[in-house]
Amino acid sequence: VQLQASGGGLVQTGGSLRLSCAASGSVFSINDMGWYRQALGKERELVATITAGGSTKYADSVKGRFTISRDHAKNTVYLQMNSLKPDDTAVYYCNGLINRYPLWGQGTLVTVSS
Repeated sequence: VQLQASGGGLVQTGGSLRLSCAASGSVFSINDMGWYRQALGKERELVATITAGGSTKYADSVKGRFTISRDHAKNTVYLQMNSLKPDDTAVYYCNGLINRYPLWGQGTLVTVSS
């Protein structure tokens, strides 16, 4: 079982990106899923989480700009990022409780130019 993240890239300030993270393999259950990010020289931080029931939480720095969602049928979690700022530049990682084990995706780079 693995998580595969995609959707990163280079975007200008004010632009949008949509990240995807799909669980593949023998997936029997998926509970909480989330997105984290790590900027160069900084610690990894929580961006957003979503429970199996759809409850969401966001870091204060992204509230009102980012939206986390999930598609249970596709075992996929998304992060819609709008009004991007240079401070959002980081490697974004997805995380999920898959078959009751925590897994991390490989990370996808988001670069926001000023």
